[in-house]
Amino acid sequence: MPVLLQAPDPAQILPVPGVRLGIAMAGVRKAQRKDLTVLLLDEGASVAGVFTANRFCAAPVQLCREHLQQDLGIRALLINTGNANAGTGSSGLNDARQCCAALAQLLQLQPQQVLPFSTGVIMEPLPVDRIVAGLPAALAAVRADAWAEAAEGIMTTDTLPKAASRQIQIQGRTVTLTGISKGAGMIRPNMATMLGFVATDAVIAPDLLQPLLREVADASFNRITIDGDTSTNDSFVLIATHQAGHAPITALDSAEGRALREALTALAQQLAQAIVRDGEGATKFITVQVSGGRDEAECRQVAYAVAHSPLVKTAFFASDPNLGRILAAVGYAGIADLDQSRIELYLDDVHVVTGGGRHPSYREEDGQRVMRQAEITVHVNLNRGTAQALVWTCDFSEEYVRINADYRS
Repeated sequence: MPVLLQAPDPAQILPVPGVRLGIAMAGVRKAQRKDLTVLLLDEGASVAGVFTANRFCAAPVQLCREHLQQDLGIRALLINTGNANAGTGSSGLNDARQCCAALAQLLQLQPQQVLPFSTGVIMEPLPVDRIVAGLPAALAAVRADAWAEAAEGIMTTDTLPKAASRQIQIQGRTVTLTGISKGAGMIRPNMATMLGFVATDAVIAPDLLQPLLREVADASFNRITIDGDTSTNDSFVLIATHQAGHAPITALDSAEGRALREALTALAQQLAQAIVRDGEGATKFITVQVSGGRDEAECRQVAYAVAHSPLVKTAFFASDPNLGRILAAVGYAGIADLDQSRIELYLDDVHVVTGGGRHPSYREEDGQRVMRQAEITVHVNLNRGTAQALVWTCDFSEEYVRINADYRS
């Protein structure tokens, strides 16, 4: 069961002017399942993307990078679930190209104006015929207010769809931001199998979109981990349709640029945290906060060591305050000159470790009380500087093993 997460209310997921979505059942892997989604963009929209750091990246990731570099104006996104089209070699690239060409022909576009995305089982041929056959139904269903349904159409092992919206004011104009994401396992930073799509009608200089997206990704989807596996297909896309009617944002450090960045970051963090809350077999949502570092990079290094540790995660599942596991993870994080005598450790408000050893007032029942909660904060203070970093993760349960053991059956 997801950790304190509910399905989005479709009425609260706002349409973005310039974007329409259509969803169909193409039988990519299973019958009677929403598994094919198209996003249609009005002419003039700008698109940026960040993708997995896994060098064994999927065919659609390779093709997305190629199409974005050609700068012909992206007009459509094509997303399938059930099959990742990864580990499929040159035939996988040809299959992705065929899908883009088929959608482009129906829309009277060039294939390079279509971005493909796939998620699902690796090393299986993409069923191109089923996807192509499903495109007319997806196009026939397009409408502006189909974001919540699209969130269902991109799910794999997710138990709930993930969608969110926000509105802000820029120069007296209402600017809408809406996004969807999917992911429940194979999640690790850079990128953490996830897909994320966010659209806004903000008017922003197109050359600012990629650096803005990178900043937002680093503060959201690159701060989550479920199992420490970097997927072959991770993609996070930002669309700007430029239809809000305000003067263009030409600098990210302007008041308007900061307002847009703050809203986008908050939206992306909500979608990213929803992935962790819906982690495969998760029962606890855990924030790992590391402070007192010399720089943010070493704080992230320590936070990831704690958040990735199977021993730490299983202890949280069992509500077992075996907190030496956290200290061990801090110690092997890779900071060569770390002074263990300065380490402080807290579970929520419970002071567990001071000066590198057990706090005199710490009682195991207090630690267990916190570990029984559905939401927990682990705070490690390195006491060697002023930098800090946050990472969001979850526990490991027997259900995680069952889900992944049975994934292809």
